[in-house]
Amino acid sequence: MTTLDEWWADAARELGVQTSVEPAVLLDLAREVAHAVQRPAAPLTTYLLGLAVAAGADPVEAAASLSTFAQGWHG
Repeated sequence: MTTLDEWWADAARELGVQTSVEPAVLLDLAREVAHAVQRPAAPLTTYLLGLAVAAGADPVEAAASLSTFAQGWHG
């Protein structure tokens, strides 16, 4: 188990939540947004993803949607 895997499991336990998405999905989304938009948008976008998941969205589908959105976004 890597440090990242340990952190993921321990942080989820600290918050009292179970995760249904692999960290790689979130890291890929953050990387895409950081490159397509700007770096500070990455953590903000993953927070928005969390809100969407809490409201019932599928995390993998929502991450894919946000990634595609970021690739085409021209703000």
